[in-house]
Amino acid sequence: MSQRAEGMASLSLGSGPPLLFLPGLTPSHQPPHGSSRRFQLQQMRLFAEHRAVWWVNRRQGLPPHVSMAEVANDYAAMLREWGDAPIDVLGVSTGGSVALQLALDHPDLVRHLVLVASGCRLGARGQATQRSVMDSLRTGDRRQAGATLMGTAAAGPRTARVLSALGWLLPGAAVARGAEPDLLAVLQAEASLNLCGRLSVLTVPTLVVGGDQDAFYGEEVFRETVAALPNGRLVLYQDTGHLGTLRHTGLGRVVSDFLDNA
Repeated sequence: MSQRAEGMASLSLGSGPPLLFLPGLTPSHQPPHGSSRRFQLQQMRLFAEHRAVWWVNRRQGLPPHVSMAEVANDYAAMLREWGDAPIDVLGVSTGGSVALQLALDHPDLVRHLVLVASGCRLGARGQATQRSVMDSLRTGDRRQAGATLMGTAAAGPRTARVLSALGWLLPGAAVARGAEPDLLAVLQAEASLNLCGRLSVLTVPTLVVGGDQDAFYGEEVFRETVAALPNGRLVLYQDTGHLGTLRHTGLGRVVSDFLDNA
């Protein structure tokens, strides 16, 4: 698959039925290295016990004003060349936005859809956060961008202060390192994205997993997403923020049960 996904960095882990994993924001679309690679593999392991997890990032060299539909089209072309569709698709955060666009535009390619810490649109705070991050990156203030992203990923004010400090000190950990054009292109594509009005036609079985304290999307958006889906299911973690959902100990089991039984 890595050879067929030209220009799209990929990782693989596990064995069994394939699961396409679309990651959240990354500092670039180059193959991940070091701590970034370890973080992505850590997420993949949650689902790799009984599945072959294919992590595939967005295409490298995206145009500045790319649309989310164009981003999803890259994955559609890859899956049609791969030849094993329909396939189970899981998207995390921004990757969930791409996965939802893929399922809406190319429903024949998606068997089951899982949105982790993601929904049909960003919440008001999520939109404001991404605009602020884009402004910081455009002026070269990577530390402020990292602090904003990491702070918003927390579940409460105390944790937010800690994560904001980490984002300031370690901007690479908050996907702000380098201010690569691809990162800015994806941020802009998602900032105004709203797919909620199209969900009534999506019959693909869909699981939404989120935290009630998620500041990027929020409980309201998670519930709005599932309510509009003909075949949607919601798992909502209490006292959990954006980052907490991605690290929740029960996430792997919830997703596995859905993919096996939906």
